Amino acid sequence: MILPLMLRGLWAYRGFVLGSVQREFQSKYANAILGAVWSLLSPLAMILVYTVIFAEVMRTKMPGSDSTFAYSIYLCAGILTWGLFAEMVGRGQTMFLEQSNLLKKVSFPRICLPVIVTLNALVNFAIIFGLFVVFLIVTGNFPGLTFFTLLPVLVLQVMLALGIGMVVGILNVFFRDVGQFMTIALQFWFWLTPIVYPASILPEHVRPILDWNPMAPIIATWQGVLVKGTPPDWGSLVYPLVIALLLCTLGLRMFRKRAGEIVDEL
Repeated sequence: MILPLMLRGLWAYRGFVLGSVQREFQSKYANAILGAVWSLLSPLAMILVYTVIFAEVMRTKMPGSDSTFAYSIYLCAGILTWGLFAEMVGRGQTMFLEQSNLLKKVSFPRICLPVIVTLNALVNFAIIFGLFVVFLIVTGNFPGLTFFTLLPVLVLQVMLALGIGMVVGILNVFFRDVGQFMTIALQFWFWLTPIVYPASILPEHVRPILDWNPMAPIIATWQGVLVKGTPPDWGSLVYPLVIALLLCTLGLRMFRKRAGEIVDEL
């Protein structure tokens, strides 16, 4: 019963949600001469830097691949998708604090806030990842139809980030140290995930640690599809799916029980 009620509330306030996403995007570039063009130039510069440094200057090669751009694609695939995850978790942990004035003055379904955070992150990701796809096509490294198997992987990643963001965001209202801890934890989490290095270079006794990292198989799937055109190993994604479902369920239950207290605490 909880989920249908929340979905009805979201649908009733869809204009508020979409308007909030549009206003936040526009506010980023309101006083910039080039406006929203910066949203294209920044990720384009990043892709070019990675390509020039790792593909041309350092001549870095991926194990098992002869492609000149293999490591650049591996790096971009990992960093771009991690960026989506980190943005959702980071914004999620502060979403109630940042919107405290709105929560106190306006009556609307509080579940709108996580949805707004998610949509904003997806818009940013769509822009930068769209440029990356153009790069793959231009360099002849687009994986073909296998590329579209990434859609359910994206949904899984969003669910995981949303679940963590909601749980941490609610806890952060009552215990402000939670947000500080999560910021530090994300930095360690990044380096404990094979993003800038392949898992194959890790010592044998270290690799089992990755089995406990739900982001490791998700990032590995993105990289496998985009670098080698390898279809996802769906079995490896069962663990992050279970974690994502548990966190989303926990987040919704906490949200339902603490929604009133959140406003009082703020």
